[in-house]
Amino acid sequence: MIREYLKLARSFNAVLTGVSPVMGAIAVGQENILTLFMLFLIGFFGHTFGFVFNDIRDYKIDKSSKEISDRPLISGTISIKKAWIFAFVSMIIAFVIAMYIALDSQNLLPIGFLAISAFFIVLYDLISKKLLFMDFFVALGIFFLILYGASATVDSIYKVTSLAWIVCILGSIQVLFMQIIAGGMKDIGNDFEKGAKTLAIKMGVRIIDGELKISATFKAVAYLIQLADLIVVFLPFFIIWNISTYSALEYFQWTVLTLIGILMFVLSHRLLTMKSFERVKARRLIGSHYMINFGIVPIMLMKLNPWAGLLVFFPALGFVLSNIALHGTILQPKTM
Repeated sequence: MIREYLKLARSFNAVLTGVSPVMGAIAVGQENILTLFMLFLIGFFGHTFGFVFNDIRDYKIDKSSKEISDRPLISGTISIKKAWIFAFVSMIIAFVIAMYIALDSQNLLPIGFLAISAFFIVLYDLISKKLLFMDFFVALGIFFLILYGASATVDSIYKVTSLAWIVCILGSIQVLFMQIIAGGMKDIGNDFEKGAKTLAIKMGVRIIDGELKISATFKAVAYLIQLADLIVVFLPFFIIWNISTYSALEYFQWTVLTLIGILMFVLSHRLLTMKSFERVKARRLIGSHYMINFGIVPIMLMKLNPWAGLLVFFPALGFVLSNIALHGTILQPKTM
């Protein structure tokens, strides 16, 4: 049964959300391992709440799709009632830990940022299939989650560094790609059939007689989001840090970030040039993109703290181990 709850929590990418407030904290210079671990737990349980609530809300739409029949609510291994309990317990745990940090630091303002993050995620879950541009609510949710991590470890909002604000923006941009492009592609079959109002469908993504049609507009948006991602990740090197002289670390960072950028565009191109919709192939490409895309912020943060580079491995490791344990695959989570 634990296995089914981990599926319901979308554990394959829970580690990513977990490290979001951690990266915010690192960006303001936080190095205390216990504090960083508590921030990770807040992100992890916040992620669990958001995805479980989303599955409950989308149950009527999702239950007719054979492609996601492995999701616990669809397969019937977990009841709607138990899912509600799981969602609210996860949210309570996240806020209890956050309150402990707030009382210990005597700074209650970050709780407000965490609440705003939760508000935007709930709002998205409630109306995501009914109105356009709802993906921006998820991006805002992640923005405030990272801001929570940054502000929770300083005694004033004015001490949140420029680097931390840039990390907030980067997290939002990356989530926009995963929501609009990856999310729009992986669910296109069921969403198009059920008449869901997503940006992918609005921008001309269709399945006609088994053939996948992807508009030039949708492709352009995909490439522009990734280009913005790469521009912003290089920004601190020019506006925050002195780049008049380069050390071995800077050369390493620039090389790795460039390689990641190239791989991002290659994987996106393969996803956006599929002739027919193959969910297994789409999952594999999205999974590969997921593992490398979210490595750029930890690599950038190595300038501030070289140990931050280790965060590159956590989302990828969590993704692979979760898939192997829960789905018997490496890059293709069946609940995606």
